[in-house]
Amino acid sequence: MAQAPREVWVFAYGSLMWQPGFAFAEARHAKLTGYHRAFCVYSVHYRGTPSRPGLVLGLDRGGVCEGMAFRLEPEGTAGTLAYLRRRELIYGVYREALVPVELAGAEAPVLAVAYIAERAHPSHAGSLALARQAALIRGASGSAGTNLDYLINTLAHLGELGIRERALERLLALAGALAARDPQTGGARASARSLARAWSRRLPPVPRLSRDKRFSYRGKLGARW
Repeated sequence: MAQAPREVWVFAYGSLMWQPGFAFAEARHAKLTGYHRAFCVYSVHYRGTPSRPGLVLGLDRGGVCEGMAFRLEPEGTAGTLAYLRRRELIYGVYREALVPVELAGAEAPVLAVAYIAERAHPSHAGSLALARQAALIRGASGSAGTNLDYLINTLAHLGELGIRERALERLLALAGALAARDPQTGGARASARSLARAWSRRLPPVPRLSRDKRFSYRGKLGARW
Protein backbone atom coordinates (compact mmCIF):
# COMPACT_ATOMS: atom_id res chain seq x y z
CA MET A 1 0.00 0.00 0.00
CA ALA A 2 1.33 3.44 -0.90
CA GLN A 3 2.51 5.52 2.04
CA ALA A 4 0.63 8.78 2.66
CA PRO A 5 2.74 11.88 1.90
CA ARG A 6 4.24 13.57 4.92
CA GLU A 7 2.65 16.85 5.97
CA VAL A 8 4.94 19.87 5.69
CA TRP A 9 4.12 23.02 7.67
CA VAL A 10 5.73 26.46 7.43
CA PHE A 11 5.76 28.84 10.42
CA ALA A 12 5.39 32.54 9.55
CA TYR A 13 6.02 35.44 11.92
CA GLY A 14 6.43 38.49 9.65
CA SER A 15 5.42 39.44 6.12
CA LEU A 16 5.10 35.75 5.25
CA MET A 17 1.89 35.75 7.33
CA TRP A 18 0.03 38.21 5.10
CA GLN A 19 2.04 37.81 1.89
CA PRO A 20 2.99 34.13 1.74
CA GLY A 21 3.36 34.08 -2.03
CA PHE A 22 2.59 30.35 -2.29
CA ALA A 23 -0.43 28.03 -2.36
CA PHE A 24 -1.31 26.14 0.83
CA ALA A 25 -3.83 23.57 1.95
CA GLU A 26 -4.50 25.04 5.40
CA ALA A 27 -3.61 28.06 7.54
CA ARG A 28 -3.79 28.04 11.35
CA HIS A 29 -2.83 30.41 14.13
CA ALA A 30 0.25 28.94 15.77
CA LYS A 31 2.66 29.51 18.65
CA LEU A 32 6.38 28.87 18.75
CA THR A 33 8.10 28.64 22.13
CA GLY A 34 11.80 29.44 22.45
CA TYR A 35 11.89 32.26 19.89
CA HIS A 36 10.39 35.73 19.59
CA ARG A 37 9.69 38.27 16.84
CA ALA A 38 12.22 41.12 16.95
CA PHE A 39 13.82 43.88 14.91
CA CYS A 40 17.18 42.16 15.06
CA VAL A 41 18.42 42.19 11.45
CA TYR A 42 20.13 45.16 9.81
CA SER A 43 18.73 46.12 6.41
CA VAL A 44 21.04 47.85 3.92
CA HIS A 45 18.90 47.43 0.81
CA TYR A 46 15.13 47.11 1.24
CA ARG A 47 14.66 49.36 4.30
CA GLY A 48 18.02 51.06 4.61
CA THR A 49 21.38 51.68 2.97
CA PRO A 50 24.97 50.76 3.89
CA SER A 51 25.50 54.31 5.20
CA ARG A 52 22.12 54.45 6.96
CA PRO A 53 21.01 50.90 7.78
CA GLY A 54 17.54 50.10 8.97
CA LEU A 55 16.14 47.14 10.88
CA VAL A 56 13.82 44.34 9.79
CA LEU A 57 12.21 41.47 11.62
CA GLY A 58 13.88 38.23 12.53
CA LEU A 59 12.99 35.23 14.64
CA ASP A 60 15.43 35.41 17.56
CA ARG A 61 16.11 33.18 20.54
CA GLY A 62 14.05 33.37 23.71
CA GLY A 63 10.42 33.96 24.58
CA VAL A 64 7.32 33.02 22.60
CA CYS A 65 6.15 34.03 19.13
CA GLU A 66 2.55 33.95 17.94
CA GLY A 67 2.17 33.63 14.19
CA MET A 68 0.65 31.55 11.42
CA ALA A 69 1.37 28.01 10.26
CA PHE A 70 0.68 26.97 6.68
CA ARG A 71 0.25 23.34 5.65
CA LEU A 72 1.65 22.94 2.16
CA GLU A 73 -0.06 21.20 -0.70
CA PRO A 74 1.77 17.84 -1.06
CA GLU A 75 2.22 18.16 -4.82
CA GLY A 76 3.64 21.67 -4.47
CA THR A 77 5.95 21.17 -1.49
CA ALA A 78 9.25 21.06 -3.39
CA GLY A 79 8.43 24.15 -5.42
CA THR A 80 7.22 26.08 -2.38
CA LEU A 81 10.33 25.30 -0.35
CA ALA A 82 12.52 26.34 -3.29
CA TYR A 83 10.60 29.63 -3.47
CA LEU A 84 10.97 30.22 0.29
CA ARG A 85 14.71 29.60 0.13
CA ARG A 86 15.08 32.11 -2.68
CA ARG A 87 13.06 34.61 -0.64
CA GLU A 88 14.50 34.05 2.84
CA LEU A 89 18.07 32.79 2.36
CA ILE A 90 19.32 35.36 -0.11
CA TYR A 91 21.95 36.92 2.23
CA GLY A 92 22.42 34.06 4.67
CA VAL A 93 21.27 36.08 7.68
CA TYR A 94 18.42 33.61 8.15
CA ARG A 95 18.77 29.84 8.47
CA GLU A 96 16.19 27.19 7.81
CA ALA A 97 15.19 25.00 10.75
CA LEU A 98 12.49 22.55 11.81
CA VAL A 99 10.78 23.75 14.98
CA PRO A 100 7.84 22.40 17.03
CA VAL A 101 4.81 24.71 16.88
CA GLU A 102 1.45 24.53 18.63
CA LEU A 103 -1.52 24.86 16.29
CA ALA A 104 -4.69 26.53 17.50
CA GLY A 105 -7.24 23.82 18.29
CA ALA A 106 -4.77 20.96 17.90
CA GLU A 107 -3.88 18.49 20.65
CA ALA A 108 -0.26 17.88 19.66
CA PRO A 109 2.46 20.14 18.20
CA VAL A 110 3.73 19.72 14.65
CA LEU A 111 7.16 20.29 13.17
CA ALA A 112 7.30 23.32 10.91
CA VAL A 113 9.90 24.92 8.67
CA ALA A 114 10.96 28.30 10.04
CA TYR A 115 13.56 30.89 9.09
CA ILE A 116 15.55 31.91 12.15
CA ALA A 117 17.97 34.82 12.52
CA GLU A 118 21.59 33.66 12.35
CA ARG A 119 23.34 35.24 15.30
CA ALA A 120 26.83 34.72 13.85
CA HIS A 121 26.03 36.75 10.74
CA PRO A 122 27.37 40.34 10.57
CA SER A 123 23.87 41.62 9.80
CA HIS A 124 22.44 40.24 13.03
CA ALA A 125 21.85 43.30 15.22
CA GLY A 126 21.39 41.46 18.50
CA SER A 127 19.17 42.66 21.33
CA LEU A 128 19.33 46.41 20.80
CA ALA A 129 17.67 48.76 23.30
CA LEU A 130 14.31 50.09 22.11
CA ALA A 131 15.69 53.64 21.90
CA ARG A 132 18.49 52.43 19.63
CA GLN A 133 16.03 50.49 17.44
CA ALA A 134 13.84 53.59 17.16
CA ALA A 135 16.81 55.78 16.18
CA LEU A 136 17.68 53.41 13.35
CA ILE A 137 14.12 52.82 12.14
CA ARG A 138 12.86 56.40 12.00
CA GLY A 139 15.70 57.66 9.81
CA ALA A 140 16.19 54.73 7.42
CA SER A 141 14.80 54.23 3.95
CA GLY A 142 15.62 51.76 1.18
CA SER A 143 14.42 50.44 -2.15
CA ALA A 144 11.17 49.12 -0.60
CA GLY A 145 10.36 52.34 1.28
CA THR A 146 10.89 53.78 4.73
CA ASN A 147 11.77 51.64 7.69
CA LEU A 148 9.13 53.43 9.76
CA ASP A 149 6.42 52.46 7.28
CA TYR A 150 7.59 48.84 7.54
CA LEU A 151 7.07 48.98 11.30
CA ILE A 152 3.64 50.64 10.95
CA ASN A 153 2.48 48.12 8.36
CA THR A 154 3.75 45.21 10.46
CA LEU A 155 1.69 46.30 13.46
CA ALA A 156 -1.37 46.95 11.29
CA HIS A 157 -1.24 43.47 9.78
CA LEU A 158 -0.61 41.81 13.14
CA GLY A 159 -3.68 43.62 14.47
CA GLU A 160 -5.78 42.34 11.56
CA LEU A 161 -4.71 38.79 12.48
CA GLY A 162 -5.59 39.36 16.14
CA ILE A 163 -1.98 39.31 17.32
CA ARG A 164 -0.92 41.87 19.95
CA GLU A 165 2.81 42.74 20.01
CA ARG A 166 3.39 45.15 22.88
CA ALA A 167 7.14 45.48 22.34
CA LEU A 168 6.58 46.69 18.78
CA GLU A 169 3.86 49.07 19.99
CA ARG A 170 6.35 50.62 22.42
CA LEU A 171 8.91 50.80 19.62
CA LEU A 172 6.47 52.68 17.39
CA ALA A 173 5.71 55.11 20.21
CA LEU A 174 9.42 55.93 20.34
CA ALA A 175 9.99 55.94 16.59
CA GLY A 176 7.06 58.12 15.52
CA ALA A 177 3.58 57.84 17.00
CA LEU A 178 2.24 60.68 14.83
CA ALA A 179 3.06 58.75 11.67
CA ALA A 180 1.05 55.79 12.96
CA ARG A 181 -2.10 57.93 13.12
CA ASP A 182 -1.89 58.93 9.45
CA PRO A 183 -5.12 57.70 7.78
CA GLN A 184 -3.46 57.12 4.41
CA THR A 185 -3.32 53.46 3.39
CA GLY A 186 -1.31 51.64 0.79
CA GLY A 187 2.31 52.59 0.19
CA ALA A 188 4.50 54.76 2.37
CA ARG A 189 2.69 57.28 4.55
CA ALA A 190 3.63 60.91 3.93
CA SER A 191 4.33 61.48 7.62
CA ALA A 192 6.57 58.42 7.76
CA ARG A 193 8.54 59.68 4.76
CA SER A 194 8.96 63.18 6.17
CA LEU A 195 9.96 61.86 9.59
CA ALA A 196 12.52 59.55 7.98
CA ARG A 197 13.99 62.47 6.02
CA ALA A 198 14.25 64.61 9.14
CA TRP A 199 15.88 61.91 11.22
CA SER A 200 18.21 60.78 8.45
CA ARG A 201 20.20 63.93 9.12
CA ARG A 202 20.68 62.91 12.75
CA LEU A 203 22.92 59.93 12.23
CA PRO A 204 23.09 57.46 15.11
CA PRO A 205 26.26 55.38 15.46
CA VAL A 206 26.22 53.33 12.27
CA PRO A 207 27.28 49.68 12.54
CA ARG A 208 29.97 48.48 10.19
CA LEU A 209 28.48 45.72 8.12
CA SER A 210 30.13 43.49 5.58
CA ARG A 211 29.00 40.79 3.24
CA ASP A 212 30.10 37.47 4.71
CA LYS A 213 30.45 34.71 2.10
CA ARG A 214 30.48 32.03 4.80
CA PHE A 215 26.68 32.14 4.81
CA SER A 216 25.99 32.47 1.08
CA TYR A 217 25.62 28.71 0.60
CA ARG A 218 22.22 28.87 2.31
CA GLY A 219 20.72 30.54 -0.72
CA LYS A 220 21.75 27.54 -2.84
CA LEU A 221 20.24 24.79 -0.72
CA GLY A 222 18.62 21.99 -2.65
CA ALA A 223 15.37 20.27 -1.82
CA ARG A 224 15.56 18.15 1.34
CA TRP A 225 11.95 17.13 1.74
